[in-house]
Amino acid sequence: MSVAAAPARAASRSTSRSGTMTGFWISVRFILRRNWLRLVIWAAVLAVMIPVVYDSQQQAFPTQAARNAYAQVANTPAVAAMTGLPYAAGSLGGILVIKIWMTLAVALGFASIFLVTRNGRADEESGRTELLRSSAMGRHAYSMANYAVVGGLSVVSGALISLLCLAETLPTAGSLVMGASIAGTGLAFVGIAVICGQLSSTSRGANSLAVAILAVFYFIRAAADLQANGDNVNVISWFSPIGWAQNMRPFGQNTWWPLLALLGLAVAGCALALRIETRRDLGMGILPERRGKARASEFLMHPVGLVLRLQRAPLIGWMVGAVVAGLFFGTVAKAMTTVLEPSNAFAKAFVGESSNMLDGILGVFVLFTAMLAGAFAVQCITGARTEEAEGRLESQLAGALSRSTWLWANVLVSAVGSALMLLLGGYLTGVSSNGAATGSQLAGAAFAYWPAVLLMMGVPLFLQGFAPRLSASLGWAVYGISVVVAMFGGLFSLSESVIAATPYGAVPRLMTENFTALPILVLSAIALALGVLGFWRFSNRDIIPE
Repeated sequence: MSVAAAPARAASRSTSRSGTMTGFWISVRFILRRNWLRLVIWAAVLAVMIPVVYDSQQQAFPTQAARNAYAQVANTPAVAAMTGLPYAAGSLGGILVIKIWMTLAVALGFASIFLVTRNGRADEESGRTELLRSSAMGRHAYSMANYAVVGGLSVVSGALISLLCLAETLPTAGSLVMGASIAGTGLAFVGIAVICGQLSSTSRGANSLAVAILAVFYFIRAAADLQANGDNVNVISWFSPIGWAQNMRPFGQNTWWPLLALLGLAVAGCALALRIETRRDLGMGILPERRGKARASEFLMHPVGLVLRLQRAPLIGWMVGAVVAGLFFGTVAKAMTTVLEPSNAFAKAFVGESSNMLDGILGVFVLFTAMLAGAFAVQCITGARTEEAEGRLESQLAGALSRSTWLWANVLVSAVGSALMLLLGGYLTGVSSNGAATGSQLAGAAFAYWPAVLLMMGVPLFLQGFAPRLSASLGWAVYGISVVVAMFGGLFSLSESVIAATPYGAVPRLMTENFTALPILVLSAIALALGVLGFWRFSNRDIIPE
C-alpha cells in the first residue's frame, strides 16, 4: 500500500465505522448558516401574500352578490388554465384559492428546486462536498441535511399560511388544507429536485431539468383543468403532483388523502437519490455529459452570443410567460368589469381613478406585464453575478475579453429581452381583448414601463460593482418592494407621492392617466447613473468568488 493511499483508506475505514449519517446535525447547522436569509425571505414572502390578497378581496367583493358575480367570471377556460378549477369561487376562501394558491404552490416548488441544487449539486460541483467528506462525515449526512432543511422550508411555509388563514377567520378545515397542500407541493419538488441533482453533473443542468419537469407538470394540470367537466376533475390531473395538491381543494371538499401521494413522492425521491449517491462517483452525474464541438461557433465566440446561450432557458421561459399572461389578461378584461364596481374602494385603489373601469383594468394588466419583464431583467443581471461567484468569469477574462465588454453583453441581453417581453405581452393583451383595445395601443402602454424595468436592472448592476455578494438578494428585495407598493400601495393607505416614488408607481398608466414624460426621463436618468457607477466599480475591483 502506498504512503499516499494510506490516509484515504484510513479515512474510509473511519467513515465506515462511524456510519453514513455521522455529522448530520453539524451539516444542518452549516446549511442553515449559509441559507438562513434565503429561507426567511422565501417563507415570509409566501406567507404574507395571504393577508394581503385576502384583505384586498374582502374590499373587492364585500357582498355575496359580488362573490357570485366573480364566480361567473372565474368559470372560464382562461382562469382554469392559469389558476385551476374554480370549485368554490362563490366564497371568500374559494376566491383566495383562485387568486393565490397556484402562485404560492409553484413558487414554493421553484424555491425547493433552487435550494436543493444550491446545497447539493452546486456544492459538489465546486468541491465543497468533497472537502466536507474528507473528515469523518458520513456519505449521506450532508445530502440528508440538505433534504431536511429545504423540506423544513415547505413545512414552515405551509404552517405559516395555515396560521394566517386562521387569523383571517377563515374556516379551520380549509385553512389547514390550504397550508398542507402548498407545503406538499414544495415537498414533492424536493423529491424531484434531488433526483435531478443525481442525474446531472452540473448545477445549471440540475436546475434546468427540474424546472422543465415543473413546467411539464404545470401544463399537464392546465390541460386537465381545461378538459374538466364542471367541478369534476379530469383524470389527466392525477399525472401531475401540482394536480394532486390542487385536488385537496381547500375551502371546498378539504380532501386530505392526496397529501399522502405528495409525501410519498418526496420520500421516494430522496430514497432513490441516496441510493444513486451510494453507487456513483463524487462529482459525476448519471446522465453522461454531452460532448461539445471541438471549436466554438462564431456565435458563441461573441460575448453576446455566449450570454444568449447561457440565458437561453430563462429567456424562453419568460417569453412564454409573457405570451400566456398577455392572452389571459386580454381574455378576462371585459369580464372583470362586471365584477368591480367603480365606486368600490378596492377598485379605486387597484385600477386608479379612471371613470372607465375597462381602461383601468387594462392599465393594471399592462403593469403586470411590466413586472414580468422586470423579473426577467433582474434574473438576467444576477445571473452575471453567478458566473463570477462560481469561478467561471475568470476563465472568460483570461483572454482578450474585457470586463466591461463581458458585463455589457449581459446588460444588452437583459435590456433587449425585457423590451421584447413588454411589446409582446402588451400586444397580445390588446389583440385578445375582444375590441377593448388594439394591440399597438397596449404595446405602447407596456413599453412606457421600459425605463422602470431598466431601473430594476440598474440596482443589481450597481450592486454588482459595489456589493457583489449582496447583489442578488438586495436586487430582488428592491424589485419586490417596488411591486408590492405599486400594486397594493393604495390598499395600505400609502400616499400617492409614496407610490409614485417607486419605479413602477412613477410611470403613468397610459390607459387611465395623462401621459407625462418627466417620470420617464427621471427613471431613465437614475437607471443610467446606477449602470455607469456599476460598470466603473466592476472594472476596477477584484473578482470576488462566493
